[in-house]
Amino acid sequence: MELKELEARMHAFVASKGWYAPDSPKAQTPRNLAASLAIEAAEVLEHFQWREEAADREALAGELADVALYLLQLASVTGIDLEGAILAKLALNQTREWPDP
Repeated sequence: MELKELEARMHAFVASKGWYAPDSPKAQTPRNLAASLAIEAAEVLEHFQWREEAADREALAGELADVALYLLQLASVTGIDLEGAILAKLALNQTREWPDP
């Protein structure tokens, strides 16, 4: 599935819940989406608290999906081409040098 199709499905889901409505108690503002992204990322980390491997891979997969969805939505509502940004960052990182530890 292409990134644009995932984005469309994500927008359809959010719209179906009424979260894009101006009076929504779950306003989908960039700030709220960024906060939700950080919270979900912390929930990913929680799966590794006190262990090297996630105990429940299915639950971890769900949290990773939440992170990806919030990232996709944040990029979309801020007008950022996430695919282009990823490709540009990969190209930049290719030219960088990281010192060995």
